[in-house]
Amino acid sequence: MLLSTATRPADHTVTEATAPVVTAAAVLAESYDRMAEVLPWMTVTTLGPDEPLPEGDGWVTAAALARDPEALDGYLAWDRKQVLQDHGRPGRPDVVAGFGLHRYAWPACLLFTLPWFLHRRVPYLPVERVAHDRERSRLAARPAGFACLPGDPAAATPGARVVRDEEALRAELRSAVAAHLEPVLGAFGPVMRRRGRGLWGMATDEITEGLWYVGNLLGEERRAMRELEALLPGTEKPYAGTPAFRELTGPQGEPLTTRDRVSCCLYYTLEPQDTCATCPRTCDEDRVAKLTAEAAA
Repeated sequence: MLLSTATRPADHTVTEATAPVVTAAAVLAESYDRMAEVLPWMTVTTLGPDEPLPEGDGWVTAAALARDPEALDGYLAWDRKQVLQDHGRPGRPDVVAGFGLHRYAWPACLLFTLPWFLHRRVPYLPVERVAHDRERSRLAARPAGFACLPGDPAAATPGARVVRDEEALRAELRSAVAAHLEPVLGAFGPVMRRRGRGLWGMATDEITEGLWYVGNLLGEERRAMRELEALLPGTEKPYAGTPAFRELTGPQGEPLTTRDRVSCCLYYTLEPQDTCATCPRTCDEDRVAKLTAEAAA
């Protein structure tokens, strides 16, 4: 953030210091700093309008993933190696690509959803303005502005766009995430052998599970669930499906929250007996066992 300094005229009369210049990056950093408190393994660096995205040393831009097949293949090489190391055998190309997309889209969606959840601000981040270092869980973002509600103290910030109400802000969020993800999904889709509804169902899952998880860490799981249900009612294109939260009953009568994913990550192709608790392939009895074990741990 740039700060202007007070000046001293020739007659030695001190003039009032000009106000600090607040940027969209500084405004959004408030939310990302809060995320770092509960996700210390993931860092987000916000960049000013003239600062370049980082290059080399593990960094890849979202634009490169979307538009450069060699960059995408290099990105997925990490997943191919990881699958072989973890499971002792190679994964199918579509499965590896699905893992790679998840490892990008889950944190990338939080760049949008967390400022909205915490401060009612929606960043504008096309693919040209985001870079990712997957091995070190780092993101860098150079926002092109943000949307906010009337009365937001940051409404006068350069690049701020004030919208009329909560539903208008939800529409801005859906649009901003879709604008960012569409070219990325277009690049991953052929390798994953998915398109259309299958890809946007995955987007719905990444948006939902990222904010649901962080909302729980923030002690606001129920609010996160309500917000997500309003954000993704199942009728807003291009998204497919809804958060689909529901409650099961544990062995002691305790409530256990789950959801039905729109898509399947295909992890079962590597470990058939180890499906996710929200996987559409997992029956409720197995979900209860998994959720109970997680709670005990």
